Amino acid sequence: MKVLIIGGTVFLGRALVGEARARGHEVTLFNRGVSGPAPLGVEAVKGDREDEAALRALADGRHWDAVIDTCGFVPRTVRLSARILAAHASAYAFVSSFHAYADWPAKGVDESHPRHACPPDAGPDDVAYNALKAGCERAVEESFPERALIINPGIIVGSGENVGRLPWWLETIARGGRVLAPGDPDQPMQLIDARDIARFVFDRPAERGGGRYVTSGIPGNTIMGDLLRECVRVTGADTELVWADEPFLRTWDVAPWTELPLFAPDLPEVAGTWQASSRKALAAGLRCRPVAETVADTWEALRSGEYPAPKYLQGQARVGLDPAKHAAVLAEWDARSPLET
Repeated sequence: MKVLIIGGTVFLGRALVGEARARGHEVTLFNRGVSGPAPLGVEAVKGDREDEAALRALADGRHWDAVIDTCGFVPRTVRLSARILAAHASAYAFVSSFHAYADWPAKGVDESHPRHACPPDAGPDDVAYNALKAGCERAVEESFPERALIINPGIIVGSGENVGRLPWWLETIARGGRVLAPGDPDQPMQLIDARDIARFVFDRPAERGGGRYVTSGIPGNTIMGDLLRECVRVTGADTELVWADEPFLRTWDVAPWTELPLFAPDLPEVAGTWQASSRKALAAGLRCRPVAETVADTWEALRSGEYPAPKYLQGQARVGLDPAKHAAVLAEWDARSPLET
């Protein structure tokens, strides 16, 4: 196939390029060229997706079997891309997120759950940030009726992860010593490797398939304890995991999800974090590798320097617990009396 990828140089985008090249597809990337170099073996077209003239120049005289949009965040920007490319592509795959669903993370979601009420021409400040992905989806569906593939990923991990959630755990644990571990080690999780999403995305256009798919991995495919113990194993570090309960962590204002990545506390407002249904995608052929394989491959990628270093940022929030705060929290946990623990 001839494939146009909007983005393509960071994390999931790189996984998509790798999958496309492995299948022998002809790949064109369109991006600003600021997030990293284009992978070898692809055509790189430099341009800003907010620039109508640049989009028209890209599309002039061309046709692609599929467009894959990995970096659409503002509906009116996605709408511009979709409208211009509608006559130049057979299908448009948009990588959205769980944030498009109004019920998440308070509830587990599937494809039938309501989306946020966000119009397809919304600007970045017109609605709450979490609602913007829903408007982006509508912008694609508007220009590609019956030809839109909407992918709603859950928490993506894997080699080249740029946010730095799993990398932070790996690098912290690799230093050895005692490492604070959050909450219940038996907490079920639901992670998916970027490469598995890439494989699923390319299976759909190849089969001329559109529709909407929650691609969240297999529910309960790991637990927090196993994930962190696997980090200890692959790094070979002499590390002790110190499990501190949620009430104690709250006394220190330890921020779940950011200061202690991938930690979703036992609170109603995030009760559905790890409870999305991937049943439809699994029935359509989604295959998910073991989380242990992803952990090992991520560590190897970090060691090799194959990918740019993670930014350790989620939005404006720093990912990972400050070392001084980490030491202070551990010291107080150790000082608690047996009755307190």
